[in-house]
Amino acid sequence: MKRVGVRCDVGPARGIGHVMRCLALAEEVRRRGAEVVFVCDAPTVPWAAAQIAARGIDVHPAVWEAKEHVELFRRLGLDAVVFDSYDLDGAVYRAVRASGLPTLAIVDGDFRGAEADVLVDQNLAAELDRPELPAGTRRLAGLPYVMIRDEILAHRPVEAPADRQHGVPQVFAFFGGTDAFGAGPYVARALAATGLPFEATVVAPGPDLAARIGEVELQPHQQLQVIGPTDQLAARVREADLTISASGTSTWELLCLGATAGLVCVVDNQVMGYERAVDTRAAAGLGLLSALQEDPASADQMLKRLLTDPAERGRLARAGWELVDGRGRERVADALLGLI
Repeated sequence: MKRVGVRCDVGPARGIGHVMRCLALAEEVRRRGAEVVFVCDAPTVPWAAAQIAARGIDVHPAVWEAKEHVELFRRLGLDAVVFDSYDLDGAVYRAVRASGLPTLAIVDGDFRGAEADVLVDQNLAAELDRPELPAGTRRLAGLPYVMIRDEILAHRPVEAPADRQHGVPQVFAFFGGTDAFGAGPYVARALAATGLPFEATVVAPGPDLAARIGEVELQPHQQLQVIGPTDQLAARVREADLTISASGTSTWELLCLGATAGLVCVVDNQVMGYERAVDTRAAAGLGLLSALQEDPASADQMLKRLLTDPAERGRLARAGWELVDGRGRERVADALLGLI
């Protein structure tokens, strides 16, 4: 049996995006009969640790030095390694490649020192970029390589979504497994500032965020429920008329689901992906988190349109559904297993 290792970032500040897309690839690799083991600090985010454990995947604590990686991968008896990290030094990638172990690295635009036999950049329009590649490296770029988890694929509509008419729009908002930048309360304030009716559910990964969201002043025709991280994410998205999220890796899951996606750019490294997604007119831009923090009405015009225009919501949902076909992980797995 082939054995694939996954070395990825995770943490209260880093979030769970790296884990989520690596789990999507792991599900596909395991479906083809290979074994997978994760190397990461999953216990720092219990929800992420639970996601990995639920799939019966073993986890080993993260190591950081190049020599430690080579020794650990040898001890684990790996046949190939997947990297998905913003934090590793380039020496780690070089040492693992030099050891003869086939490698695949997932990147987002900037390689950040990553070197591998295959580089995967699953971001919108990444295929238009022409970066200089390390020697002997193949690059897979663009939305055809977006890696989507089983949970999302199970809820993907067979046909393009139709317009939905609800008397009061249902809104679902989440910002990753940790909401590391505290976006939830500011989005709740922005929704309330519209003055329009809505029934919203906002995910708050911790009690402090939940309390701050609960303090948002609502009008009588506005309802807001706060919940913790949920395993029913895809189902919640499918039920909602509007889903608001950070413009990170979850964007592609929303598009695959045929969701009406309102995106908030919560951190600088999301700017390019945010701008490209909004430019396609497959997702609506609610602006920078910093702008919402300063003025909850900064997204007022767009939010009012999304809350009152079912035809525009339907158009966005169909455009996103057509962009992401859900088969990206199959293409990436082909490339990974082809290295062994």
